Amino acid sequence: MNFLLVKRAIPGLAGLLLVTYCARAQQKPEYTQYILNNYIINPALTGIENYTDVKISHRHQWVGLQDAPITTYFTIHGPIGKKDDRETATSFHKPGENPRGKYYWEDYEAAKPHHGIGLTILDDRTGPLNRFSAYATYAYHLGISARTSLALGFAAGMSDLSIDRDKLFFDVPVDPAVYSSGEINSIKPDFNIGVWLYSADYFMGLAAQQIIPQKVSFVENEVALQQGKFVPHLFGTAGYRFLIDEDFNLIPSIMVKYVEPLPVQIDFNAKLQYQDLLWIGASLRTYDGFAAMVGMNVSNTFNLGYSYDLTTSKLNTVSKGTHEIVLGFLIGNKYGDWCPKNIW
Repeated sequence: MNFLLVKRAIPGLAGLLLVTYCARAQQKPEYTQYILNNYIINPALTGIENYTDVKISHRHQWVGLQDAPITTYFTIHGPIGKKDDRETATSFHKPGENPRGKYYWEDYEAAKPHHGIGLTILDDRTGPLNRFSAYATYAYHLGISARTSLALGFAAGMSDLSIDRDKLFFDVPVDPAVYSSGEINSIKPDFNIGVWLYSADYFMGLAAQQIIPQKVSFVENEVALQQGKFVPHLFGTAGYRFLIDEDFNLIPSIMVKYVEPLPVQIDFNAKLQYQDLLWIGASLRTYDGFAAMVGMNVSNTFNLGYSYDLTTSKLNTVSKGTHEIVLGFLIGNKYGDWCPKNIW
């Protein structure tokens, strides 16, 4: 929602914020570390690994700015009926070798046909607006060559957009119903789809969120000054892995996002990983700013990542940056991998 608060520092902007949201604007939250959890954007990643993947994230955008966006999510997904051809539980952890070195990728094989199921819960707050979403996800994975796999997935659920009247300070007359109700809700069904192509060396994905355009109305006489609606959000993602040497992998990636009628937004990312233990990264987002990221795999059951964003817009005069943390849990990790095989 970073387009919604351009003038948030002006008193009484809550009304403008609401109008902007209900008109056509970016209505989905930003994620800096989506590269750690592309599942939050693309449901085709459901069940892509050998274990149940759990992620918990909290993002505080534009710290220092009153009522700036705060986004929290919980995701969980895992495979059904997935089989692995590893000889033993330690086949990829040979003594003296990097678990993510060249031999690991030489032995890489495409996914066996299997299903995946998952759940996403998202809470996104911006000023008087709160959007709570919950989705069940499904994907089917199959190998289309010796080292390349294809996955198709969808997410079905609901979104609840609500207004907290205690945070509304309008300078123009509005429907009295806004002031007579403590919190006004608009619950809508929601549907996302995605496709994901992945191998040992690259990944590519396409996803569409909020694909059913729907009107947003809280009362009979709409709060917005013009008709509002949820609009589709389109995402294209691609990345490539370079093995620098036996200990380091470099993964540059890009994400292209389109939301009508906004200009196309592009994220450029780079992630440098040391073995399967530590990584650092950087990101540049057009029309917005740049970010630095760092993370580590604490064990074969827990990992974490942190990012700090600086905006290049006029908000940088009042904002102290954006903080985001992602905690990951690997449940049922029977092969003891410290980092994902297919999610880079």
